[in-house]
Amino acid sequence: MSGETMFWIGALIIFVVVEAVTVGLASIWFAIGALAALICALVGGPLWLQVVWFVLVSVATLFLTRPLVKKYVNGRAVATNADRNIGRTALVTERIDNLAATGTIKLDGVEWTARSVDDELTIPENTQVVVREIRGVKLLVEPKNKP
Repeated sequence: MSGETMFWIGALIIFVVVEAVTVGLASIWFAIGALAALICALVGGPLWLQVVWFVLVSVATLFLTRPLVKKYVNGRAVATNADRNIGRTALVTERIDNLAATGTIKLDGVEWTARSVDDELTIPENTQVVVREIRGVKLLVEPKNKP
């Protein structure tokens, strides 16, 4: 066996092992590309053609299968109770100032750390706000009657 063939066998094994030890699909596309390059090497293709096959097949399988992978692998996210707060109205209990890293709101009797969706906007206490997003344990809000 030529050195090129051994290289592609090694690359294929490495990509398959990486795929086996990771939770998500991380290198399957490269393993398929390495297999295509290995076949090219076995039939006597020049090195430049092997590399072209590796790149083309890897990119093609990535783009053709990525939507399916995202749908079936990452599509299993379960909404939490916190997600239900998006779009709801709350009351600012401590002035929201992103630059000072301060701000809390009260929503259904529960205090939440809050930040403004607009970094330059401070929101005074007792202002009604609408929850637009959740990042970690912070709610991103904007004034209900935004000017």
